[in-house]
Amino acid sequence: MELDTILRTYRRYARNYDRYFGPILQPGRRSIVERLRCRAGERILEVGVGTGLSLPLYPGGVHVVGIDISAEMLAQAHARLVHEHLAHRVSLVRMDAERMAFADDSFDKVVAMYVVSVVPDPVRLVQEMRRVCRPGGQLYIVNHFLSPYPAIALLERAAAPLSGLLGFRPNLCLEEFIARTRLQVVERTRVNAFGLWTLLRADNDKAAPAGPSV
Repeated sequence: MELDTILRTYRRYARNYDRYFGPILQPGRRSIVERLRCRAGERILEVGVGTGLSLPLYPGGVHVVGIDISAEMLAQAHARLVHEHLAHRVSLVRMDAERMAFADDSFDKVVAMYVVSVVPDPVRLVQEMRRVCRPGGQLYIVNHFLSPYPAIALLERAAAPLSGLLGFRPNLCLEEFIARTRLQVVERTRVNAFGLWTLLRADNDKAAPAGPSV
């Protein structure tokens, strides 16, 4: 997944993204926000916020910052803020999630919904998530990973050369991802239709540097 390919793909998806990926993936978004157990005054970062489908789910009293590399996706998210009257508690910024401009320890919790198989370097993404999250904070990820069922995994590996067209990497291995990022996973659960996506909740252990890129 090269950055130029990602930008082209989501420029194509932006107008109809909610139709394609809204209802089918919304249970995972709801599960993440429920597990955040947001407290008043917390700062939450959502990387790869896309069209902002998750933003109305966050409770009042917290400030959410959403970033995305795609200007077209962010334009849809800005329209959602206006429509849902969320601009007073949500900020949107165009930014590369692998090279964030935020200072260290800027957020209480950092969220990545359906992002780690999209970015060029998932390990670098997690490094940045860990860096901008305060010590003792938590990282939340929901994503599709390579199926544990051999027949499905075979199809996903066969589809890997089409990653640029699909807009995500279908053969990202969960165990390899956890091992190389050294995420301190405290919860792992399957979400969405048929449990084909995985939700991870991890403690932000800054003393566990990530390994080589996936």
